[in-house]
Amino acid sequence: MYLLIIFLPLFSSITTGFFGRHLGFFGSCVISLTCLGFSVLISFLIFFEVGLNNHVIIIDLFYWLISDDLLVKWNFLFDNLTSIMLIVVTFISFLVHFYSVEYMKFDPHFPRFLSFLSIFTFFMLILVTSANFLQLFIGWEGVGLASYLLINFWFTRLSANKSALKALIINKIGDLGILMSILLLLLGFSNSLDFLFIFSLAPLLDNFYFTFFVFKFHYISFIIFFLTIGVVGKSAQLGLHTWLPDAMEGPTPVSALIHAATMVTAGVFVLIRFSPLIEFSTIMLNFLVIIGSFTAFFAAFTGIFQHDIKKVIAYSTCSQLGYMVFCCGLSCYNISFFHLFNHAFFKALLFLGAGSVIHSVNNEQDMRKMGSLLSLLPLTYSLMLIGSLTLTGFPFLSGFYSKDLILEISNIFWNNNLHTNLGILACWLGTLAAFFTSFYSYRLIYLTFINNNNSTLKIVKSVHESSIFITLPLILLGIFSVFVGYFLKEFFIGLGTDSWNNSLFFWPNHNYFVESEFLNVFLKWIPFIFTFLGFLTASILNFSVLNFMYYLPTFNLFFFIINKKWYFDFFYNRLIVYPLLNFGYLISYKNLDRGFIELIGPVGITFLVRKIFNIIISLQTGQITHYIFFITCGFFIISSFSLFHSFSLFLALIFFISLFYLI
Repeated sequence: MYLLIIFLPLFSSITTGFFGRHLGFFGSCVISLTCLGFSVLISFLIFFEVGLNNHVIIIDLFYWLISDDLLVKWNFLFDNLTSIMLIVVTFISFLVHFYSVEYMKFDPHFPRFLSFLSIFTFFMLILVTSANFLQLFIGWEGVGLASYLLINFWFTRLSANKSALKALIINKIGDLGILMSILLLLLGFSNSLDFLFIFSLAPLLDNFYFTFFVFKFHYISFIIFFLTIGVVGKSAQLGLHTWLPDAMEGPTPVSALIHAATMVTAGVFVLIRFSPLIEFSTIMLNFLVIIGSFTAFFAAFTGIFQHDIKKVIAYSTCSQLGYMVFCCGLSCYNISFFHLFNHAFFKALLFLGAGSVIHSVNNEQDMRKMGSLLSLLPLTYSLMLIGSLTLTGFPFLSGFYSKDLILEISNIFWNNNLHTNLGILACWLGTLAAFFTSFYSYRLIYLTFINNNNSTLKIVKSVHESSIFITLPLILLGIFSVFVGYFLKEFFIGLGTDSWNNSLFFWPNHNYFVESEFLNVFLKWIPFIFTFLGFLTASILNFSVLNFMYYLPTFNLFFFIINKKWYFDFFYNRLIVYPLLNFGYLISYKNLDRGFIELIGPVGITFLVRKIFNIIISLQTGQITHYIFFITCGFFIISSFSLFHSFSLFLALIFFISLFYLI
């Protein structure tokens, strides 16, 4: 049963990928939905046995790497953390498959699309269930490859080609960090990469430092630093985030799967999985706080200037991932995972709801060309409103119980993980991010559903609610977005429940969860106040005469800068990409490949051979006296050589030369 949940998506991918042309649309749908449906059922059974009964299951299949003392098994770990993540991955993936039946039904390559979705799910399950770092890296690389295939699904589009390559290349930077952390773990733990082995021996490396020139480095901090680089790339944190908005070039179901349950959550999952190692590095905890808080603020601020409905939601994903990384830096891994769990449902709801809107308005994605869809799409509007309210942390919805708790924890400035100044900075960046999140969420609702319609009459007349294949996943996700936070709060973060069974680890002096309950009431209200101010600001700018600000030159310049995503792409291209391309062309290609190497290689050899043969040809004069002269010279040269080396060879040469003269 435990292995079946992993290999059912693989079977679905192979079947629909290789035999989809023969199975057709209906057969591909039946096989994919059946395999994913059984995976969902098995994930709930595993959660009952492992998550609720606190059993840890380890399945060893075989040794697949034996080298001296290094033994790497192909094995799977099912603990409380894994069992909950299995529900998220399989349930969201099943709904995305179900949704795609209607959304992609007119695509001629639909079986290939289902195959890519299933292989994406398979690699994510490999990553989640792996019991060692090397096996986790296979899943890590697999989701990167699958994301490339899905973003570039419509491969005839140049923009899709560029976006897919961008996602792949930027993630390779993070993958290099993961590889470095694996190598450092091999140096520190020379005979195993198993998680349980590494975590149990982590205290032995706590006091180990290595010297590089005159600098001393904490070994565990060095490992976590490279691990964090991988997380920054995969979870789109500030610096390596530029691939995430461009990934919207793929079909909308792909965006929902990437942002809700698979690729971007993989980085946060790895941080939570490595909590027994991260806790030994206070400096890296501070670094996670800085990266996460700045990412949350930056992405939320950029999102308010986007017009593409999918890019607005994409930047909200980037911002919420910043909250999760920020929370891991506070050593509150259970709260971070709780927010990841809640976020999966309401983010999938937002993306699939946006897909329903796009599907209804003839594939238009610019919110400025929408409007007045409230009366035409009442069900989609209601569910999108639920998703937006949950995203902003509206009271008693699922996002409220996790997001506000993160901000409450950050308010405790005396947390050992936060120096006072750093704590204040991180807290206010997170709070301002909540304000901007509220602003762009309600701006999306206003522009899409409430404002006057700006599309053509033909499109307005064709707008209608989608079929059950699109609305049913939205309804289920809406229900989960409303209730899952309330019902599972005690299970995830309750003080009286031992839900994690040693899956997570944090030092007692790093956790201030109890103290957050005794914060000043005003500090507890700050997130809600800023959320309400965001709603108020969005409403005023939408309905009042303050719209004239959009036409001010100063505002337009500011808008232009932010809409260019803070010029990250510009600086990367100008400072890194273009210089490397020029260096590669001028030095590597022209001077080395087409220059020096060609000179001593094929071009030089060809030139030399041609010269030698030209000399030989020039000796063929047709004059018998010249031939006698050359034969005589050759005879004396060979004779001189033979006298010093071999008399028998000399006699043989005399014989052949005499024979030549006789002829």
